[in-house]
Parts: sequence; C-alpha cells; structure tokens
Amino acid sequence: MPRINDRIIAVGVVSLFAVTVFGCGKKDPAPPGTPKTMAGVKAPIQKKRSSVIAPPPQEKFDFSGKKDPFRSYMVATKSKLPLPSVTKNQLPIQKYDVNQFKVIGIITGLEENRAMVLDPTGKSHVIKAGSFIGPHNGRVQSIKPAVIEVVEQYREESGKIRNRVVTLTLPRKE
Repeated sequence: MPRINDRIIAVGVVSLFAVTVFGCGKKDPAPPGTPKTMAGVKAPIQKKRSSVIAPPPQEKFDFSGKKDPFRSYMVATKSKLPLPSVTKNQLPIQKYDVNQFKVIGIITGLEENRAMVLDPTGKSHVIKAGSFIGPHNGRVQSIKPAVIEVVEQYREESGKIRNRVVTLTLPRKE
C-alpha cells in the first residue's frame, strides 16, 4: 500500500511535467522594439525625444584671488626665509611685547651704541644692535641718539613674511 507522502510527490512530479511540456497556451508578445504590422504594413518608427530639458550654461567663477576659508591658519607654510623659532629657553627680555618697554637711557660714542630699557616688571636690560627683544622675533636694528628701531618679522595670512619696524623713543627731560 502506497503511502500518502509518495502520492503527493507523484502528483507534484506529474503536474510539473505537464506544465513544462504543454505550457499555459499564451503566445509571447512581440518584443518592445519591433513595430506592429497591420495587414503587412509596417508602422512608422518615431524617434525618441528626451523630456528632460538641458539646463542653461552656468557662469564659471574664478576663486584664484580669494583666500581659502577651510585652510588652517595654524599650519606653517614653507618659505625660503623661515622665521626664527621662539624656544623654551628664551631670554626674559623676549617675554614682553616691544611696545611695553620704556627707554631709560641711550649711550652713544662708543664702538657701538647701547641703550637701557625697562620692562613692565621694572627690571632693566642693556641692549645693542642685533639684540633680540619681544616675543615676535624682534631684533634691534639701530640705536640712534633719541630712537631705538626694532624690526619684527610676522607672517601674513597669505604666507608671506613681512617686516614691521617699531620705534622706541627716549622721553625728553622737562
């Protein structure tokens, strides 16, 4: 006596065979690219036109003269004249801004002129041409009878190194 599971499998195999051999009886439609014919006359082929309209040409902008808003200002740029770096072992005279110093006296007539300046804390320093002063790599360029000229180097946003001349004057006696 055949079992029920064997009968179900047999019916499934027979129906699968019948479907594959006989099919469902429908004819396949013509492929979408072929024109339909009516009594041997071919329909005219219409050219496809895009419904998308091309955008108008846009103006191109030139950003070559503008600064980059995403570039970090903290990144040092490479240049031919690097700025002298401020070290951890800087002198006490390099801790204060050049404009905070007060000129006490200037000595002229020796081999090289010297000057005495007073820092904001009240400590005096003797400087000569070529001495470093201030945190911005300031260097004493010249000492004249009433004026001290200090040249500081700074880097602009564009990366160029510029010099700024700061003058310290000896106050006149009243």
